[in-house]
Amino acid sequence: MVKTKIVGAAGRFGARYGQRVKRKIAKIESKQRKTQQCPFCKGPAKRKANAIWECKKCKKVFASHSYYLEEE
Repeated sequence: MVKTKIVGAAGRFGARYGQRVKRKIAKIESKQRKTQQCPFCKGPAKRKANAIWECKKCKKVFASHSYYLEEE
């Protein structure tokens, strides 16, 4: 996968879509791939699919925001 300093992993799109769009995508993707905090037990939750999350501690599968759990 191609990465650049400015747009990170969104560098895979090459010369297409423009720098502003790629920066927005890179910001969202870097945030969504991090382990989030489960709202039930405060354990680590990871995104399984679009808006589907699974807690690794209590094993609950729940729906929430698409890309990352809400910040408090």
